[in-house]
Amino acid sequence: MDAKELLQDIIATYKKFGWKLHRILMRPETHALLDFAQVEGIPIETSRVDALWFNRPSLGGRQAWELRLLAETQYALFETFAPDDPEDQQKEMRRELEQKLYEMFFARPRGNGAQVKS
Repeated sequence: MDAKELLQDIIATYKKFGWKLHRILMRPETHALLDFAQVEGIPIETSRVDALWFNRPSLGGRQAWELRLLAETQYALFETFAPDDPEDQQKEMRRELEQKLYEMFFARPRGNGAQVKS
C-alpha cells in the first residue's frame, strides 16, 4: 500500500471509532513521498517517527490519546489524561511515547515493516 493510501485508511478507521486526528509526524524521507504539506488542515510535522496522534474523550471525563504508527504494521501507544492534568505534563508524556515508538521502530533497522512504501 502506498503512503497516501495508508495515511487515508488509518485516518478513516480512527474517525469511524470517534477519534480526531490531532497531529501528523513524519520523517523527511516519508514526507518526500507525499505531494502535500497538510492533511485535513493539519500540517505535517518533521519528526524522527512516522506516526499520527489521535484523541477522543474517554471514561470519567478523561482524554484518550493514541500514537499510531504510520505503517501497515498495526501498532499504537495509548495514554489517558485527567481533565486537571497540567498541559506540560501531558506534553511530556506524549514526547515519551514518541521516543518509545522511535526506539521500537526507527532507532535501528529491524525489518519490521515500519517503513512506508512509495
